[in-house]
Amino acid sequence: MAGSVFDSPLYAKLFPTGDIGRLFTDTAEIRAMLLVEGALAKVQGKLGVIPEVSAAAIHRATMEIQLDPSALAAPTGQNGVSVPGLVAAFRHEMKAPEHAAFVHWGATSQDIYDTALMLRLRQAMTLMAQDVHAILKALAAQAQAHSDTVMPARTYGQHATPTSWGAVVAAWGAPLLDAYREVETLRDTSLWVSLSGAAGTSSALGPKAADTRADLAAALGLNDPARSWHTDRTPILRLVDWMMRVMAALGGMGQSLLGLTATGINEVTLGGAGASSTMPQKQNPVAPSTLVALSHQGTGLRASLQASAQHQHQRDGAAWFTEWLVLPQLVLGTACALTHAKTLAEQMTPDISSMGAALEGLGLIHAEALSFALAGHMPRPEAQAAVKSLCKEAQATSIPLHDLVKVQYPAIDLAVFDAALAMGQAPVEARAFAAAVKAI
Repeated sequence: MAGSVFDSPLYAKLFPTGDIGRLFTDTAEIRAMLLVEGALAKVQGKLGVIPEVSAAAIHRATMEIQLDPSALAAPTGQNGVSVPGLVAAFRHEMKAPEHAAFVHWGATSQDIYDTALMLRLRQAMTLMAQDVHAILKALAAQAQAHSDTVMPARTYGQHATPTSWGAVVAAWGAPLLDAYREVETLRDTSLWVSLSGAAGTSSALGPKAADTRADLAAALGLNDPARSWHTDRTPILRLVDWMMRVMAALGGMGQSLLGLTATGINEVTLGGAGASSTMPQKQNPVAPSTLVALSHQGTGLRASLQASAQHQHQRDGAAWFTEWLVLPQLVLGTACALTHAKTLAEQMTPDISSMGAALEGLGLIHAEALSFALAGHMPRPEAQAAVKSLCKEAQATSIPLHDLVKVQYPAIDLAVFDAALAMGQAPVEARAFAAAVKAI
């Protein structure tokens, strides 16, 4: 097995990451860092911090020069960060020492690395938001179409009371809708430029340090935090927390779909189930299983990222390296989960006959409604005890609860056994979710 399933040709279709995967490659990282170096030079040239002619030459060169990641491996291994090797290789490739001397003026490696990371995370967030939107649209369509499609709700894995498929789908989508609405605010509070110099004091950037940082943020379409955040990883934690909430929602959807496609239940058809190598009858719920696995992985990695946010002094190599190890996996895991969830939301269909059949049998799913109906004729505790006794009798005799009530409590309106009337607010909530998604 490859070191990461996200980089594996063998597992590429089981753990697809789409366009987001291309943002987390060596080539993409180098290209982003060169983009930052070029923008920095251009801004410094306009402010008179470096000669404007040199700034123009540097900016142009960053758009033209291609650097081989493997050629930077040795200096990266020696320095613990790729930027010194990148700057040295770029200066050499410029073939213009009079201009190359002004590359990376006053900045530190972390400024370049973190700003380049934010450029890639910005693109990743845009793509993720698009996927969340597509999932919401597909879920909303099902919620609207099946707002009144009755099925059993489950608590602790057991039948509880009637609900609707539309309400179930809406419950999966509600946290995703909240997350989608938060994206713009998240961009404003978390996508920061970094330009604070070696120890976060901007000492080598000169008297125009604040102006340089603000102009660099504007040039790159990022936000100016007006301070150093070398050891404050809050913006990254905020972005990842958003991803993990999305992942939790998708993992919950996956868990429920595993239950709804289990043998003897089969209330949902996934549209693209997997085959067994030896059992012809199997239709394995591969995509829901992947959603759950990715959520589990994200939970563990999120704990490591939290630990990596605890820097010692003004920069901590061990903390920084830990972030490098786990952050790409968190982002790619979220991208993969969104890819699978989008396909599931578009292709899954309820098996209405199976859902209806699950409501039949002894009718025990109506026990709660019956207990409230009986409470109109006796104290509530007595009503509950009476219904519990009736349920035991139904199970012991195989006589439906409906028939027992008809004989023993003829005053009870048997409409309590009408599942369509027992869904409470489920249809309303399903339609409300569909309307809310339509409005975004």
